[in-house]
Amino acid sequence: MWNRRHFLSQLGGGFGLAGTQGVLQAARQPHFPAKAKHVIFLFLNGGMSQVDTFDPKPALTKYDGQPMPGPKIRTDRASGTLMRSPWEFHRHGQSGLEVSEIFPEIGRRIDDFCVIRSMYTDNGNHGPSLQLMNCGHQLPGRPSMGAWVTYGLGTENQNLPGFVVLCPGFPVLGSSLWSSGYMPTTYQGVHFQNTSVEPEKIIPNLRNEDLAPAEQRKQLNLLDKLNRHYAQGEPQLEAAVQSMESAYRLQTEGGPLFDIRREPEKVRARYDISDFGRGCLMALRLVESGVRMVQIYYGPFQPWDNHDDIRVHGKLAQKTDGPVAALIDDLKARGLFNETLVVIAGEFGRTPMIQNSGLEKLGNGRDHNPPAFTTLLAGGGIRGGMAYGATDDFGFKAIENRVHVHDLHATLLHQLGFDHTRLTYRHAGRDFRLTDVHGEVVKAILA
Repeated sequence: MWNRRHFLSQLGGGFGLAGTQGVLQAARQPHFPAKAKHVIFLFLNGGMSQVDTFDPKPALTKYDGQPMPGPKIRTDRASGTLMRSPWEFHRHGQSGLEVSEIFPEIGRRIDDFCVIRSMYTDNGNHGPSLQLMNCGHQLPGRPSMGAWVTYGLGTENQNLPGFVVLCPGFPVLGSSLWSSGYMPTTYQGVHFQNTSVEPEKIIPNLRNEDLAPAEQRKQLNLLDKLNRHYAQGEPQLEAAVQSMESAYRLQTEGGPLFDIRREPEKVRARYDISDFGRGCLMALRLVESGVRMVQIYYGPFQPWDNHDDIRVHGKLAQKTDGPVAALIDDLKARGLFNETLVVIAGEFGRTPMIQNSGLEKLGNGRDHNPPAFTTLLAGGGIRGGMAYGATDDFGFKAIENRVHVHDLHATLLHQLGFDHTRLTYRHAGRDFRLTDVHGEVVKAILA
């Protein structure tokens, strides 16, 4: 039978928690000294094409319009001949890494990034791949990476959620991607619609129209007394109390923090070109205020899923490139770059072949490609100005220094100070972890 002592001992996982309401989010020490304290995950949901962005393939130009050599490759949908990228690649920085012309500003800062060209995943469907990238498992019900980060580290600011999700609407599968799963709900991501610069439109019920702050505080104090009487160590009630307290404190600090109009005009101008851009500026302000992890989804549903015309990537990049560059610059200017891990990724890549949907007229799209995709990392003790791993001549499959999603998670946790095999949570009679029973730290990309 659960009691307070048993609950806290299981929840603590070696972190030495004490029986208080705020203990669930109290800042905690990791297993060993960390390189990073925060994560900003820029999620290009839908699947960015590696061969049109950060993994140039001259062979695609040479063999454009021809079948891929060798046996016919089976993909999720019927695929046609090889298709060259509609964009040119250019070398940038001291590293000389090649970047597509659709990302000129990221290209100018490519020496800050590690470009992992050999990522791969297990499933070609959006749902399972989104779950794996976000929660370490293809099926829903597991805690998200952000939940694991806040479980392990807590938060530096008790007035804010430890894990914030920004998306104008919902990606495929929605809240299951930032769920706390079987952990207490205080670790789940808090979703905000970053469609406005007005905090009252971003945070629902930001202002209590019926009660003054002092009266609202009295009301919460009464509820706290009643809940403490009935709690008796019940984890779900403990978490619910903590959530109500967090919501109240968010009313105090959240309004000014989400109000990006407080930034100088010259700062806002570099971000205020899209919902995604405004999300990047909010992420900067959030980590500066102590939030552990901020995840920004590019948009609702799956905007980077360009089956019909890959040239749509160019339009999406126009709203991505400048804000990402501005985020890197401002993290440096505010002394946050070295302690913040910036991740740019989708759930999988796209095929080097044109997609043949059986129509009379072919488009210029690419299908899903789980055997190879590209992920970018910057800050937080990651080596910049390097490409790690490689795909085959056409960018279809990772063949050198392959990096699975579990390996990426293990590496990110390592930079946050955790041995991914020891960061566990007891549930249903066994210890679970973000990386399941897999994962190796990619040491070659660590500074």
